[in-house]
Formats: sequence, structure tokens, C-alpha cells
Amino acid sequence: MEKQGKKIVIAMSGGVDSSVAAALLVEQGYSVTGIMLKLWSDECDEAENACCPPEAINQARQVANILGIPFYVLDVRDLFKQEVVDQFIEAYNLGLTPNPCYLCNQKIRWGWFLNRTLDMGNDLFATGHYARMEFDENKFCLKKGIDPKKDQSYVLSGLTQDQLGHTIFPLGSYQKPQVRELARKYQLPVAEKHDSQDLCFVGNAGYREFLKRHSTDSFVPGLIRSMEGETVGTHEGLINYTIGQRKGLGAGNAEPVYVIKKDISTNELIIGTASELGNDQFVVTKLNWISGELPVFPFECDVKIRYKANPVHAKVRENYQESITVVLDLPLRDITPGQIAVFYDHECVIGSGMIQSVVAQGG
Repeated sequence: MEKQGKKIVIAMSGGVDSSVAAALLVEQGYSVTGIMLKLWSDECDEAENACCPPEAINQARQVANILGIPFYVLDVRDLFKQEVVDQFIEAYNLGLTPNPCYLCNQKIRWGWFLNRTLDMGNDLFATGHYARMEFDENKFCLKKGIDPKKDQSYVLSGLTQDQLGHTIFPLGSYQKPQVRELARKYQLPVAEKHDSQDLCFVGNAGYREFLKRHSTDSFVPGLIRSMEGETVGTHEGLINYTIGQRKGLGAGNAEPVYVIKKDISTNELIIGTASELGNDQFVVTKLNWISGELPVFPFECDVKIRYKANPVHAKVRENYQESITVVLDLPLRDITPGQIAVFYDHECVIGSGMIQSVVAQGG
């Protein structure tokens, strides 16, 4: 594609990644506009919240001025609350552990925002995500970023061919230290700024305090049972526990115990030993295939069960009712319903979906 004069919107956050991405696009000859989304955040001091506080808006505007590009802020607080925050709360009420960044990319950035960008007469949309794309055999392939520590293909795995066709990832072929060096080269004031954290809307107090304010249902006391069904204690709400957790389960056990399962139907926490923790099968729903077409089942691939997890080789088979079963070569201890499973063919993303349920090892 001829870059000179092509109109592109860069999603800016006031951080080093999106700022350098904008600078690279300007240098490459695009007609660049910077836009920042004003997202909903909890009722706390804005300084405590990572979600577009005034300082970040001012920094993004300052970078845009240095680069000589127009800059705007779009208010999407109501939409973000409805599509991301409310879904986050509902998921926890159902005993799930959601990934709001994945959902935000699907519904907000590459949903409403991309459509608005194109309606405004722009040709392309760009972000500072660490991922790459290739066009091969008439299909866009979403690939891992070069920097394995920063690769963000996981949270982009819910995108479609049409969305990828209008997208550029300027940082996909850079390591993070290179990006900071570029920020210094362009004399951007955010060169040394720390990376932002996930769950931007909950504030420094963390997601448990956030849910206490917005979802009292998540903190109903209940029983703790062993795998054999014996009552061994009580809990103060399933929200306080994650699969594989060891701390906070009481002392005096013959051997260390871990959270095996959260039973939302009975509000019970199921605990067991390390040997009872591993699972090698799980069911995935709400599927998205990057190619836009169903793969040929069964197939083998690598799978990540959360953003920071290491890939594990697996076999995938199709079920009825638009779900799949993933059978791992080796059991994992922290497969968590509600999290996103992402499937890879080497560096290319095949697709993704939500982990619905877990099957015990050998089941």
C-alpha cells in the first residue's frame, strides 16, 4: 500500500508505545491523527487510576504537538461500562475469571472505534500493540511480536479478517528497549514512562476492592470442601480465590492444599493436593477463528491458557454446539474458566475462545 497521504488514526494512551508508534507512522509518510479514548473508571482519585487520567491526556497531547499531528479525545465511558466493565462484574458473579483487555479490543477498540475511524474518512487504524501481520494466500495472519516479553498477540486474538485488514501494528518488529531508544531519538517526553498495567478501570486498590463496591454477590460466605466432599472450613466469598491458589486455605493440613474448583451453584470452594490439581482437558466456547473459516478438525497446535502462560502443545477436537475440547500433552495446574485460550501455529494465531469448563486429568 502507498503510504504517502494515506489517512491513519493512531490510538494514543500517553504511554511510550503508542507515542513511538505515532512517530514511526509520521516518519513513514502517513497522514496521522491521534485519538485517545476516554474510558469509564471507578469512583476513585483519578491519580490512582491507570485509565486515561488528565496527566495521560496531557502527555498524549504534548506528543501529538511535537509530531505535528492533530489530537482528539473521544468519550466512550458509557459504552465501555456496558460492554467491558459490566461484563467483567457479571463474569465474576458466575464464578469466572474474565480477561477484560481481550473484550475491550473486540468490542471497543476494533469494534466501535475502528468503525468510527473509517466513518470519519480514514483508511487505516494503528495501535502500539506488540504484534505483527502478514498477508498470505489472500488471508491476514496475526503473528506474535518479535519481543517475547512484550508479545500481545494473545489479547488481539479475538479480531477478524476485516478488522485486521484495516490495521497496522508499527511496533511488532521492535524490542521494548528499541522502542524506548526511539522515543529518546524523537525527543518524546514519555521515553522513560513506566508501562501501564491491566485492569485500568479498577484503581490501585485492586479488583477485589472494586468488586466489593460493585458486586456484593461475589462475597457471600460458603463452605470449603475437600475433593472427597468433606467440609474442612469456610470462605468469605469465591472472589477471593483463584484456581491453583495455595495461600489462605488454613493451616494444619498433612500436605499443602490448593484451590481445585469454585462451584458457583453451591457457593463452595473445592480444595485438594498438588496431585489432584492438574488437568489435561478443557472445553472452549465463544470461538473466533482468525482466518474466518473453521479449521479442519481434529488438529494439533500450541495453546496459551492466559496472557503470561507458556505455550503447551495440544490436540483440538470439535464438539457440538459450537465448542471445542482441548487435550493437552501435559496437564496444567491453573486452567481457569473465564480466561481466554489462544491457539497458535508456530508464530501465527489460529484463533481463540473462552475456557468454559475443565475436565479432570485423564477424564
